Amino acid sequence: MESRTGYVRYTDTLPIGIVMRASSSKLIVRLFPFLTWARPTRRQNRADAIAGITVGLVLIPQALAYAQLAGMPPVTGLYAALLPGIVGALFGSSSLLAVGPVALTSLLTFAALQPLAEAGSPEWVVMAIWLALYSGLMQFLMGAFRMGILANLISNAVVQGFVNAAAVIIIVSQIPALLGFDTGAGENWLSTLWQEWQHAPWRLVATAGFGLGGVAALLLLGKLTARLPAVMVVTLIGIAGSYLLGFGELGGSVIGPVGSGLPQPSLPLTLSVDQHLALLLPAAIIALISFTEAMSSCRTMSRITGEPWDRNQELIGQGLAKMASGFSGAFPVSGSFSRTALNAYSGAKTARASLIASLLVLISLFGFTELLYHLPTAILAAIIIVPVTRLIDVRSLTRLSRENPKDGMVALVTLVVTLVTVPNLYWGILAGIAASLLAFLHHHAVPRIIELGVHESGGFRDRHLYQLPPIAEGVLGVRMDASLTYLTAPVLERSIRKRVDAAPDLRTVLISASSLNQVDSTGLDTLQDIWSFLDARGIALYLSGPKLPLREALSRTGLAQLIKEENIFATDAKAIEALT
Repeated sequence: MESRTGYVRYTDTLPIGIVMRASSSKLIVRLFPFLTWARPTRRQNRADAIAGITVGLVLIPQALAYAQLAGMPPVTGLYAALLPGIVGALFGSSSLLAVGPVALTSLLTFAALQPLAEAGSPEWVVMAIWLALYSGLMQFLMGAFRMGILANLISNAVVQGFVNAAAVIIIVSQIPALLGFDTGAGENWLSTLWQEWQHAPWRLVATAGFGLGGVAALLLLGKLTARLPAVMVVTLIGIAGSYLLGFGELGGSVIGPVGSGLPQPSLPLTLSVDQHLALLLPAAIIALISFTEAMSSCRTMSRITGEPWDRNQELIGQGLAKMASGFSGAFPVSGSFSRTALNAYSGAKTARASLIASLLVLISLFGFTELLYHLPTAILAAIIIVPVTRLIDVRSLTRLSRENPKDGMVALVTLVVTLVTVPNLYWGILAGIAASLLAFLHHHAVPRIIELGVHESGGFRDRHLYQLPPIAEGVLGVRMDASLTYLTAPVLERSIRKRVDAAPDLRTVLISASSLNQVDSTGLDTLQDIWSFLDARGIALYLSGPKLPLREALSRTGLAQLIKEENIFATDAKAIEALT
């Protein structure tokens, strides 16, 4: 059986049963990608075990810290690290991506819920669960319908501006916990700090000692060795120090009792319709931003390992992981860049390393959470702050502004609006997207139009840039480096009219059409207007190098007969030969 192109398709020569089995196999692989995992070798198992244990030891305290950042009960951080990590590994496309609670998504969760409920309250927890479910469902549907390209709506400039602003917000938000003083919205830090000093100076000094000591220890251990789980080391030291000093009994802020046992899957139905609607926009922002963060990790790992990854399959994996977190009673999760990097550095070979890390979380939920009781919240603040400081990248922002001023401006707009509109961080994202669209429209609505001259190489070049004479006496040649559309066509017409008015001796106008990749109805109407304007002045219009879409449009509308076929040259070289 021949296809419409005239070629015999290979599948058409096969029995229908084989074709159907092949199609069903592809569907099964897409639904259950872990079925394609190869049988591991003993060496791979050993490497994955070491990497999984290393990441797991970091994941447990980080999960507690990011639960604190999201305004959630501590145990929900462990829930967010358990099933989502397993689901992300089984259904994602990148074998080394570590899925679980992360700083940026936790901050977005807190920012989304702060205007809607009281942090840590039952209503807050229920709304966080639905936020995870909605953002996960959005990602899953994007991946299932092969719409991963929608993630490109958020440009690199928007991401850079937002991430830098978010890093500053996260660090500032953790300073009170790091130094040991409580502050509410609108309260003056200095006055609150002074009141704390007068009331309980020992507690303030001890808390600041834990917090600042934790920051110093994390930075020092990070420089000494990347293989050592510095986060777990600092956590254990903090717990021991707090217990020996009786820090909690003396009024110090400790994490307190952490629940244990497996999460109980549930779907709370206590929210009103208005509350559900209020979660949709933040959920969409979390879906896009968190996937952009995960994509960055996937790309980096792909460059290092050479392993291919699929954007749509990763969206499915990330979406299912978020929904698993929601059904576990936790908050939205994402791919962690820092734990993914640690996973790779520790020698992980397959996604089984992530399963082992989740196994450690499972073990901690059965009998080990009691050991966390005396962990100072200042240590959790340090665990949040240190990795986040790496997100502040002024050098990249400066380079972006230098290489592309428009992108630099988009990043600056995103950064400033995000900082100004705290806690409604999504306004920063929306402002960045709007600025990106405006920059895109400006770029395409103000195209580069050059006057042509014949270069010594024999082709057309910008005559003002290369200081070339006109193509010939009485001949004006122009080229617009853009498609001929409703945005650009009026600009081309104004440019030609202006140049013709300034040179009354012109007899010929040549438009080099080699760069006109697309043309719409406005472009064709404008081309006819240009011909009419020139014809009224006795000036001939020529075209050179039109591509197939433009040639077909000219023939279909009759413009080819109006301009005359002999005035349309197949190439710029033919035009040069005829006009010079």
